[in-house]
Amino acid sequence: MDYNTTASDDVLAATAAALTARNFEPIIVNTKEEALAKVKELIPAGASVMNGSSTTLNQIGFIDYLKAGQHGWNNIHAAIIAETDPEKQKDLRRHAASADYYLGSVHALSQAGELVIASNSGSQLPNIVYSSPNVIFVVGTQKIAPTLADAEARLKSYVVPLEDQRMKDAGMGGTALNKLFHFFAEPAYTGRKIRVVLVKESLGF
Repeated sequence: MDYNTTASDDVLAATAAALTARNFEPIIVNTKEEALAKVKELIPAGASVMNGSSTTLNQIGFIDYLKAGQHGWNNIHAAIIAETDPEKQKDLRRHAASADYYLGSVHALSQAGELVIASNSGSQLPNIVYSSPNVIFVVGTQKIAPTLADAEARLKSYVVPLEDQRMKDAGMGGTALNKLFHFFAEPAYTGRKIRVVLVKESLGF
């Protein structure tokens, strides 16, 4: 199956409507440059920011922008890496779980608006599932699958092998599909904002 073809406008519109019905906020942009501009617009100065490992965030230029430090945000990830004291680093990791904004991507999503997110350790899941009041997923529209079953098949047959090889090439020992999260909806009463920036380009795996 071809997992790299971006969604048609009709499929994209239907998926966006389905996301809205699940209390997610879809934002459609044409290019990775527009995606980065939208992310910059969404995060106010002074906000604490945490991000997961994401090829997509790298490709849109977000990681370089974050590292450059000209954004006015509190970059928690950088603080964790820079801290050499183990106890202080633990405290920072606990603080990271309640970052004002968490950024990442998803591994697949169905046309019905169901998000599929997998993890080896699960370190990014607390922010996504509950603890961060704002979550921004940047998603290339080639990740849209017809059904939830198709989205899972994409993850297992395509994404995991590519991520495993990427990590091995980086000398990190590979990955494993240890934890899987299906994000069906965000209850309105939580007050959280889950934004899905849908990019009309093939980004990530």
